[in-house]
Amino acid sequence: MRLLAPVLAFLALLSTAVQAADDRYTFVMVHGATAGGWEWKRTGEFLTADGHTVYRATLTGLGEREHLNSPEIDLETHIQDVVNLILFEDLHDVVLTGHSYGGMVVTGVMDRIPERLKHVVFLDAAVPEDGQSLWDLFGGQGMDPDRFKDGFMQVPWVEPGAKPPYSVKHSVKCFSQPVSYRNPAALALPVTYVAFVPADQSVEERAKKDRSWQNAQARGWTIRTFPGGHVAQQEDPRGVASLIADSVGDRNRR
Repeated sequence: MRLLAPVLAFLALLSTAVQAADDRYTFVMVHGATAGGWEWKRTGEFLTADGHTVYRATLTGLGEREHLNSPEIDLETHIQDVVNLILFEDLHDVVLTGHSYGGMVVTGVMDRIPERLKHVVFLDAAVPEDGQSLWDLFGGQGMDPDRFKDGFMQVPWVEPGAKPPYSVKHSVKCFSQPVSYRNPAALALPVTYVAFVPADQSVEERAKKDRSWQNAQARGWTIRTFPGGHVAQQEDPRGVASLIADSVGDRNRR
């Protein structure tokens, strides 16, 4: 019995270590329009501190890749950015997250390489149907023509000489190009939709107006809410990091 006790203690410790390893995930995070991987830095740092592996994608022409910006960049370019990141880093069982416009991008990635994905989290993100563009999804709402010129969506809150990190102009083709979402393996992936709900808006009100929420619900995805504005990851990066990690266990309804 004296010899058995330390053996049992060792086995219990080993089991705990294996369980801890099983709870560590590989995250690939995709930002929204005009932003960059920088917008998810603090959230990524919290996930890394929790033992996870984090890749913060920056889409072509945005963030630190602003020097590649062009009106010829489209949604397909950005989908390929993330697909190549996953393939060239040889990532498997990826927890893929998309914020805002990033929902269009991760939808395309799901359709392209579902076998590399473990779970997908749409964070206050666009949830398009197969063959829809972002403009189609929102019916042109918020697409003020005065904000679009020379092939770009101009961002009025960026001032000349601003210090990085900052948002940049974004090619209009990213918003007008439709996305493919028809791969049966993609349709079967477990997905969580998270609505960032500000204090002055009720959850019920948001659910009635949010077409992405409605699409997610119709597909049987898990619906979660988080208190905060559209960039809640900057307001509460710790909370958003914990939410993302907790979402990995979510399963679709039949």
